[in-house]
Amino acid sequence: MPLDFLIATPSSELKTALQNKINQKTKPLGALGQLESLALHIGLCQNTLMPSLNNPCLLIFAGDHGIASSGVSAYPQSVTAQMVANFLAGGAAINVFARQHQLNLLVVDAGVNADLVAHPQLIAAKIAKGTENFLKSPAMSSAACKTALDTGAVLVMQQYDLGCNCIGFGEMGIGNTSSAALLMHYLTAIPLAQCVGRGTGLDELQLQKKLSILQQALTHHGHLTEPLTLLATLGGYEIAMMVGAYLQAAESGMLIMVDGFIAGTALLVASQLYPQVLDYCVFSHVSSEQGHQALLEHFKVKALLNLNLRLGEGSGIALAYPLLQSAVLFLNEMATFAEAGVDHSE
Repeated sequence: MPLDFLIATPSSELKTALQNKINQKTKPLGALGQLESLALHIGLCQNTLMPSLNNPCLLIFAGDHGIASSGVSAYPQSVTAQMVANFLAGGAAINVFARQHQLNLLVVDAGVNADLVAHPQLIAAKIAKGTENFLKSPAMSSAACKTALDTGAVLVMQQYDLGCNCIGFGEMGIGNTSSAALLMHYLTAIPLAQCVGRGTGLDELQLQKKLSILQQALTHHGHLTEPLTLLATLGGYEIAMMVGAYLQAAESGMLIMVDGFIAGTALLVASQLYPQVLDYCVFSHVSSEQGHQALLEHFKVKALLNLNLRLGEGSGIALAYPLLQSAVLFLNEMATFAEAGVDHSE
């Protein structure tokens, strides 16, 4: 399934000018720490000395996983549809945080195993009612995987056309930490036991059962290397849509806010296809889900927050977004030494 994205590496021409602008603010050199590198990164992504965050949007992709029937989660598959209903009713954590920080929140039915009622915040994009159980067969066909990728890209373009230049992706899907763990293992060669975590709160016995089931899947599918084949074999519709969404956002020059383990694994797949996608990303937080820290180390990045979150939904993005605002605002509005008439060291 060939992909045709054109993702340019951000120009470094403004790097010196941006750094000089940061250094001339009324503060000791480097005194704003990580906010300074964040401001520099955003300015380079947008190729401007005056970056802005316009119409920020958070898309939550929801989909069910056939592997859930094998007992890898503490919750039944029905919770996916129930949580989507909670999102649409405004009652989930991500609703609270999105309202707090005025993020436009939309929910995408990528493959929920239920008939969802129409809602102004719901995007109906169902590929199928959940994937197949990858213990027995590939999770989806290559054609369905390509449709999911294309759909994710289209949904991002819709937001871009509405003036959005800063976007993030959350997810909901019982069983999706299992897909993410296997994808991470295959694509990084990190031992599977270090990729598999407690997900929705497994106890030690349940965690060992989950690991055993995923080891069976490894044996069943054998040696796989091609990213799109892996995505179709082990992924979820929500993960595949996020892959397409990441790639389209990068092609469009949008600033991409990255959430936790599952969203990070979707980015891993995207970066295997187009490494330049990482140049447009801001990593919001370190999840307490085992594997996420190792994933961030694989990316060679430092996340903004470490709050021991393991909720998904894009919750880390919403909590970190004010830091992006602060980085942009200090760069654009903070006085320089010359403007303030303050002496500084040469």
